[in-house]
Amino acid sequence: MTTVVVSPGTTTVDSPEPAAPRWIRPAVAVLLLGTAALYLIDLSISGWGNDFYAMAVQAGTESWKAWFFGALDPGNVVTVDKPPLSLWVMGLSARVFGFSSWSMLVPDALAGVASVGLVYLAVRRLSGPVAGLLAGGLFALTPVAALMFRFNNPDALLVLLMVAGAYFLVRALEKASTGWLLLSGVAIGLGFLDKMLQAFLVLPAFVLVYLVAAPTPLGRRLWQLPAAAGAVVASAGWWVLAVAVWPAADRPYISGSTDNSVLELAFGYNGLGRIFGQEHGGGGAGPRLPEGLDLPGGRGGFGGFGGATGLSRLFGDQFGTEASWLLPAALIGLVAGLWFTRRAPRTDRTRAALMLWGGWTVVTVVVFSYMSGIIHPYYTVALVPGIAATLGIATRELWRGRANFASRVVLAVMLAVTVVWGFILLERTSGWQPWLRYTALVLGALGVVALLFGADRLRRAAPVVAVLVLVASVLGTASFTVVTAASAHSSGMPSSGPEQQRGGRGGFGGQAQSDPEVNRLLQATTTNWAAAQTGAMQSAGLALNSGKPVMAIGGFSGSDPAPTLEQFRRYVSAGEIHYFVAGGRGFGGGRGTAGQITSWVEENFPATTVGDTTVYDLTRK
Repeated sequence: MTTVVVSPGTTTVDSPEPAAPRWIRPAVAVLLLGTAALYLIDLSISGWGNDFYAMAVQAGTESWKAWFFGALDPGNVVTVDKPPLSLWVMGLSARVFGFSSWSMLVPDALAGVASVGLVYLAVRRLSGPVAGLLAGGLFALTPVAALMFRFNNPDALLVLLMVAGAYFLVRALEKASTGWLLLSGVAIGLGFLDKMLQAFLVLPAFVLVYLVAAPTPLGRRLWQLPAAAGAVVASAGWWVLAVAVWPAADRPYISGSTDNSVLELAFGYNGLGRIFGQEHGGGGAGPRLPEGLDLPGGRGGFGGFGGATGLSRLFGDQFGTEASWLLPAALIGLVAGLWFTRRAPRTDRTRAALMLWGGWTVVTVVVFSYMSGIIHPYYTVALVPGIAATLGIATRELWRGRANFASRVVLAVMLAVTVVWGFILLERTSGWQPWLRYTALVLGALGVVALLFGADRLRRAAPVVAVLVLVASVLGTASFTVVTAASAHSSGMPSSGPEQQRGGRGGFGGQAQSDPEVNRLLQATTTNWAAAQTGAMQSAGLALNSGKPVMAIGGFSGSDPAPTLEQFRRYVSAGEIHYFVAGGRGFGGGRGTAGQITSWVEENFPATTVGDTTVYDLTRK
């Protein structure tokens, strides 16, 4: 392995992997078991999590067509506004174990454990087992990771696939293997089927590191990379093609698209629209916030979900405590590592590893910082593997080269920045465990002094200094991670940390509490749809609490043209929908198709009050 200060370039990516010390295997077992406990214990505390996706999982347990397309109801009117890969996994689990909170959430928790394990394996192969353990531990102890690996948003599976792509790439680097490189492409292509273009954020780093560091002539590298791109297209494109050739009249409408196509959704609403601020989908109708819906910062549009653009975004009130705890230190370590390996051979292990994980981090930071469209703080879970691996590699190499004063200075700076930034983040919830930030500050100060004065170079003192530095660095992020895992989370905008940290952020898409009397009314129905309601944010609660199929008119936002008024009238005439439940919320603002349907129902069917809810019986006029 390369030592960044003492002897850079002595080990290349095609060198044999060094033997691991005996204590590594027990340490890895502790890491994985601890991660499993963190992510799996009391997993059902959040109930259905995000009702929107839970509604689609429920539909997939009742209809294989709904499962394949990711429809919100078993009648296949409209899909979720994402591809269905994560829904496939959760839906299969729910079919095997029965539909419940636990069966739906356990695949994501296991994806978290697998992600930590793959980060360890990938980092170990280029930077050794100690760096791998550091990277895996830092990954598991990031708050947004504990948040998303215990939740039913698609981000958990996305991260696993991105990390798998990195692991396969590392294997490809060792012998310039085309097979491993193709597997890396397949993993990223499957990531597209989970969350579309977000999976491609790692591709610039993947391409760069293979082009620079693969131990094979340039000509071979130049044809291997297009082959890997073909693997990406093939693994992502088969489902896109299936949707395109399937008769539109025989499948659900692709929610969020303007023309009922997956590609328009991918490059419009879920693609360039997120980057450049196109804030609409579903027929092109710009969404308006429902009455009473509050957004962080009081902003009145989708861009308000992420706050102002700029490099400060990821450190601000909304994003800071999710994943930025170790980000400054990782960036410092990246710069130092690349500087110390500047004269190393082209295939140097350490530089290749830093280019891979550091490139992942930098590209994702820049994109998330300057996105002008919809962005949520929990998106930063995609940053966690890059931050953790970069910091693990840089810390291990700097520690190995600590005989050089420059290495100790860099380590001291990284530690100082981490504890000061952690103090600031903890102070944002000043009423919660104030002793933590002061303890971390004191331990950090002791660690900085020990590093600068060379106490770490004393044989018996080195382990003590190492533990001191590690505890000071992770105390803040670890405490936020534990309290995140121990807390319930719901809504379309979950956030990490203690309750007072999360309570002021607002949100949408939480667990809708449908009227118990309405639930009983729907449970007595025998029609294809027990009820219809505008927008998935409310209709999901009806479906989940009653256990009956509910049509979400207009999809997630209420603005999709699905069903059309004519289609809805045919369903009613055929006796397929029993009730229309008023009070649905969506971003359509009562306009478009949803507004037309609502007006038609109000004009043609009698209204009755059930509990506190207005209900229309569509089986009689």
